Amino acid sequence: MQTIDQYSKSSIEFTVHWQEQGVSHQDSTWADPVSFWRDVLHPGLVRDLLGQAVGGQAVVDIPAKDFVQPFDPKKRIIIRPEQFRGHDRFGNDIELRPGRYYPQGQLQGVDGVFHVSAAPCRFLGREGDRLHFDLNHPLAGRDLRLQATIRAIHAPGKERGGRCEDWLEKVTAGGPGMQTLLEKGQLSQLSADDLRRVDDRPDQAFYKQSRLVHHLDSSARRAIGDLYGRLIPEEARVLDLMGSWDSHLPEELEIESLTVLGLNAEELRHNTRARKYVIHDLNASPQLPFADAAFDAVLCTASFEYLINPQAFIAEVHRVLRTDGLAAVAFSNRWFPPKAIRIWTELHEFERLGLVADLLAANGNFHDLATCSRRGLPRPEDDPHQELPLSDPVFMAWGFAD
Repeated sequence: MQTIDQYSKSSIEFTVHWQEQGVSHQDSTWADPVSFWRDVLHPGLVRDLLGQAVGGQAVVDIPAKDFVQPFDPKKRIIIRPEQFRGHDRFGNDIELRPGRYYPQGQLQGVDGVFHVSAAPCRFLGREGDRLHFDLNHPLAGRDLRLQATIRAIHAPGKERGGRCEDWLEKVTAGGPGMQTLLEKGQLSQLSADDLRRVDDRPDQAFYKQSRLVHHLDSSARRAIGDLYGRLIPEEARVLDLMGSWDSHLPEELEIESLTVLGLNAEELRHNTRARKYVIHDLNASPQLPFADAAFDAVLCTASFEYLINPQAFIAEVHRVLRTDGLAAVAFSNRWFPPKAIRIWTELHEFERLGLVADLLAANGNFHDLATCSRRGLPRPEDDPHQELPLSDPVFMAWGFAD
């Protein structure tokens, strides 16, 4: 059996665990290849992974002071309004909103910041005629727990050089931390403009055409199914909202019943696990046609972005859940653009995760709130879109009914 040694190259799944404002977060990144002799890895991880086979794990705690980019008060800056580029690269106007993140490249005349920089900075607000921004890493100032899981060990081969990767820096780049808020309720206070859609025709007209296709690749679907399998109890009564012909439940999960609510009867008839299906437009009528406390788990997969009244949706989810029942929302970075609400299209994908978590928190009737993300896996071989190098990312937020 092959095990890790000091010269190994392997596939490692790194997961960063952290907490903020009572919400637990975990962000996973698939890293391949990881070189144990060339790359920068936490010494504790290296020590504990040596000698382990595929499936082996190691965990280290990283205090905030030891993060690759510790919090620096000097990175909280004040600029003049004209130093913020008010348009994106497509010429669209950018509306500054406190708490939101923007690319640092939108700033001008700031030391160490260049026009091409995509690193995030957070807008803190206005004071008189000045703009306040925070250029710190979104995870700066937080204590982290880093978990490494061996997913594959590559056969030894000749080394011809390569780039040295700092894996803590790499797996925390590109979004982790951006799902947190300056204050609770910041994102859940949505305006009518936030909720408008390009195509405001009745949804039943848009979804009249059946689409018996998968909207996520097989790797992403499997990841969602694995998460549902961990969270949904055996013999549960499950409700799948805004569903279709696949409810993404793992085959091995034994449930009492599955009810699917959607808009296309043909798609719903093809859902082989559903005991019952219901045609209902939640945007026309948010009220769910079910009794109080009727379900043990309520799911919404790859559809939350189409809701024009997400607060009412969350309230109804709570109503039909038994005490301690699961509410879970999963999504990726694919959607039908004409039907997605405006704010969804403008938020960074990790900010979307923060939006869903904030809506659950703002409802006030859920506990043990959590989020997770999974990125970086290779495109599965069975997917037709081989021009895309990586699998569809997966994001999920969930909580349990009080």
